[in-house]
Amino acid sequence: MSKDDKIFNLKDLDTDKLLYHVLPRFIMELMRKYFRMEVEGSENLPKTGGCIIAPNHSGYAGFDAFCLKNEIYKAIGRSAKVMTHHFWFLTQTTSVPANKVGFVDATTKNGIDLLKRGEMIVLFPEGEYGNFKPTSRAYKLQEFKRGFVRLAVYTGAPIIPTIVLGAEETHINLKELKFTKFLRGAVLPLPLNILPLPARWKIIFLKPIYLPYKSEAAKDSELMREIADDIRERLQMAIRKELAKRKSVFL
Repeated sequence: MSKDDKIFNLKDLDTDKLLYHVLPRFIMELMRKYFRMEVEGSENLPKTGGCIIAPNHSGYAGFDAFCLKNEIYKAIGRSAKVMTHHFWFLTQTTSVPANKVGFVDATTKNGIDLLKRGEMIVLFPEGEYGNFKPTSRAYKLQEFKRGFVRLAVYTGAPIIPTIVLGAEETHINLKELKFTKFLRGAVLPLPLNILPLPARWKIIFLKPIYLPYKSEAAKDSELMREIADDIRERLQMAIRKELAKRKSVFL
């Protein structure tokens, strides 16, 4: 019997196990059916060692992060850590549950520590600008931040570009709200729907990219930008090809 097939006795579960392990997996299985999830490229996921999953980011609600974690676990039995915005960790009310579901503050130190321990991390190179962009710019990748490239150079971990289709249509975002006076640099969405629409989802893990540089190269800002832009263009081209093959969004 595999660990996914185990039958849990609810009386034997503590609150943390129930809230942050059993219940999320149950919900994600329902969501897989609701989204009619397809997954390709699982063979590109390493079963051991550190690696960086670098997906496009879309659908303001963050369902892409949870779906990626669940599909990685189902495919190879690894629990990936998701590097997320610092806002999650400003108070104990949000930081405690964030940590328990596998979210980690997206700092360089945290990324290096996790990768050197052989952990798999999910890091969205577009950041909130991808997550909160309006649906009118669906599947048009925003500028990639360079942190994921630096982490790969510092640690030697491979980068696995990843396509997520469906999140853009699941949660419709009307506009990207930028705050300059009170919350400088903050970006928030203006959503059309709160309940997720039943779009078909597809996740594709592309072949890993190994960067042939020593750690000192991470200080070369121009090189880091060029590598990030190159990976962004590769991912954008792959997304266009998949969109061209897609026959229907909701049917």
